[in-house]
Amino acid sequence: MDDLTTDLGAYLRARRDRLRPQDHGFETGRGRRVRGLRRQEVAELAGISADYYLRLEQGKDRRPSAQVLASLARTFGLDADGREHLFRLAGQVGPRPRTAVSPSSGTDGQGGDPGAIRGGAVDLTSMLSSWSTIPAYVVDRHHDLVAANDLGRMLLPAGCAPGANVLEEVVRRADRETDERHRAAWDRTVADMTAALRFHAEPGAPRLDELVERLASRSRTFRRVWEDHEARPLREGWAPVEVEPFGCVTFRWQTLEVSGGEHFLSSFSGPPGSAAAATVEYLRARHQVEVRLREDAILDAWRSVPVWSGGTESSRVWVP
Repeated sequence: MDDLTTDLGAYLRARRDRLRPQDHGFETGRGRRVRGLRRQEVAELAGISADYYLRLEQGKDRRPSAQVLASLARTFGLDADGREHLFRLAGQVGPRPRTAVSPSSGTDGQGGDPGAIRGGAVDLTSMLSSWSTIPAYVVDRHHDLVAANDLGRMLLPAGCAPGANVLEEVVRRADRETDERHRAAWDRTVADMTAALRFHAEPGAPRLDELVERLASRSRTFRRVWEDHEARPLREGWAPVEVEPFGCVTFRWQTLEVSGGEHFLSSFSGPPGSAAAATVEYLRARHQVEVRLREDAILDAWRSVPVWSGGTESSRVWVP
């Protein structure tokens, strides 16, 4: 049995468990031993046979029609994202075409030099580097970091280099949080990123299996959201970010899909006058100081290089 049909059955069971009998005109009582609706009740609402629905949950039917899927989507009350996810699991929407990228771009989730990340006419690396006032970074469908601009690197967890998994780093940071308010915000971030992983990742991919096994053992929030089959893309919201020396600062984030569904660009900002906006200004100033210090260090080193003339060392080079 392939991974798509296995995931389709698990997704249908998870959605069925979340339906309340009283909301759909079914009686509740001691004889009900299931958490949500019974299979035959879902089949009745969707207008399909109970036997056929059982086959879908068991993964024995690999290609339900678009009409059946649309009826199930209505029965489960799925939004546009949930509907897209259901159709993809049923094979009605094929895997998104993989964009031709440089072999060194690190899009296999194993890291690499992100110097030539391209999707069609879009050069993500050049675009990121031109954003000098907005922290931003790019991940792949598994939340593996592909590239970041200078301000984005200053917001990412320490040591989060291309190839590292941003969701894993967020889980580690959430585990260290002792403030209950901030912990709740970190847990929401983990939940949102977990649902996006379910929505975008290719079922059965070795990288996905590896991440799920590792994260499920580390995070109760990840485990709960993954087991509930929550699936939705990241679009926008608010999330805590740890910025030294300020501690946790709440930023507004926005995520855009680029490069044919292979990469996702997230940017961070704050309303004028907010702590987040002031933090970005601080990071910009700090970065400019660091750049100038590096330039001065290079210049000082160059000034100290002796000049050789005719096999003998002459005076040092003088630079105004």
